Order: sequence, then C-alpha cells, then structure tokens
Amino acid sequence: MMDNVSVITMFTLSGLSGTKNYRVILFALTLLCYCVIWLVNLTIIVTVIVDKKLHEPMYIFICNLCINGLYGTAGFYPKFLLDLLSPTHVISYAGCLLQGFVLHSAVCADFSLLVLMAYDRYVAICRPLVYHSVMTKQRVCVLVFFAWLVPFFLLLVSTVTTSRLRLCGSHIPKIYCVNWLIGKLACSVSIASIAFPAFNYTFYVSHVFLIYWSYVRLIRTCRKSKENRKKFMQTCVPHLFCLLTFTVCLLFDLLYSRFSSKELEQSVRNFVAIEFLLIPPIINPVIYGLKLTQIRNRILPFLTSLD
Repeated sequence: MMDNVSVITMFTLSGLSGTKNYRVILFALTLLCYCVIWLVNLTIIVTVIVDKKLHEPMYIFICNLCINGLYGTAGFYPKFLLDLLSPTHVISYAGCLLQGFVLHSAVCADFSLLVLMAYDRYVAICRPLVYHSVMTKQRVCVLVFFAWLVPFFLLLVSTVTTSRLRLCGSHIPKIYCVNWLIGKLACSVSIASIAFPAFNYTFYVSHVFLIYWSYVRLIRTCRKSKENRKKFMQTCVPHLFCLLTFTVCLLFDLLYSRFSSKELEQSVRNFVAIEFLLIPPIINPVIYGLKLTQIRNRILPFLTSLD
C-alpha cells in the first residue's frame, strides 16, 4: 500500500495467526462465553426494569453498568467469532475506527458509572439524612445521561482526530482495533493526536482516585457503626470488588499494550488483551446477583420456578 491514508481501506489483524489447529474449539468456547455474558447481564437488566421496587439509584446504576457490559462486548465478540471462522483476518478502516470507539467508550463509561455508584454509597452511608433529597429521580437521570454522554463525546473527538492521520502502514498486531494502535501507524505525529488521548487518560485515571477516596471515607465512617458496617458489606463490597477486577484487568491490558514482549506465546498475549472483555462482564452481574439481597430475592424465585 502507498503511504497515503486515502488508499488504506483495510487493516490486517495478526493476533490469530497461530490458532489454526484449535480454532473450532476456540470458537465454541468464545460463543459459550458470549452467551453467558448476555444471559447474566440481561437477567440483571430485566430484573431491575421489571421490578418497580428496584427503581432506586443503586440498582439503576447497576442496570446501566450491565447495559454497558453488553455494549462493550458487542464491539469485540461478533467480529472475533467471524475471524475464527475466516482464513483471513482483516477489518475495514471505518470498522477499525468504530471498534476502537466502542471499546474505549465502554471502558470510560464503566469508570463513569462506577464513580456514580461510589458517590451513591457515600451519600447513603455518610450522609443518610439527606440521601433522598440529594439522589432524586431527576438528578439520577441527569447523572446517568452524562455518564454516557461524556465518554461518547470524548472518544468521538479522539476517534475523529485519529481518522485524520496519514498512515504509513496497515498491520495491527492484535486481535482487535484500538485508536492508539492506529495512531502508531501514522506517518507523523500531530499535537491533537497526543493531547486528546493524554487528556482522556488523565481524566479517567482521576475517576479511579476519586472512587478509592470515597471508599476510604466510607470505611472510616462504617467503623463507627455496626449498622453501617453491615450496609457496607452488603452494598459496597460488591462495588469495590467489581472496581478492583475491572481496574486490574484493564491495567494488564495497558501494560501489555505498552510493554508487550514477543517472547510470550501469542495465546497468552491474546488472553491478556481480552481480560477486560471477558472477566468483568461476567463477574459484575454475578456478584451483584448473588450479593445484593434485593436482586437475589427477585432472581432466585424465577430460577426455581423453571425447575
């Protein structure tokens, strides 16, 4: 291909180059995993929507977190399943930008929703007398709206900036597309292509610190009251566990992306790359379904009625 962005219409993905011998097994396992992701997340979503008793801020945020899990995985699994059945692993230029946008915006929306969940627990435990006046239905709707809007806007700007780069290559050494990999193919680096991703990283890293700061305050408050300790164990521990799981999985992917070693087997590199698309979308709804009493009490009768 010529070194001109106008003639680069396809990218090649090299992550599946060594999977010919066990591609059918991998396809079956991936399809099963994707079905489980849909099942567990859809169960939580439908339960929260149908049961009016669950129309409270905490459960609304959990519902949106599960919706975001389906949105983010939809940007990866269908294309990955098709690649497992195809002898060639390519993706269109527009498709690559779209996949990068979906995966990045889903990650950012996850952090936004986790911030809202931490804030909700902070107000509920540290300021219980004003909880209902602070977390009104109107305010919750506004917070959820911006939790989706801000990531979409920031990643749209970043994606548009990436799309304007002149590219000198079309090979992506991964099983999916992300914007910074497209940026590495650029013939020259622009200020915008550095500034926007740097701002996004800083903005969402600050989300993580804000969440952990709120949990430090929560732990200090809960130590003073047995009732608050019980409330913390029932509602905050699942949030904290899901945050830790998501952060660790994402950190592994970022470290692999920045400092990947060719000495590692391709299968190991692939697993590290998809951890945040595999573990949190399954673990999150399972943890909330088992740990949060109100959700568990709605789901278990339905499951037992199927026997």
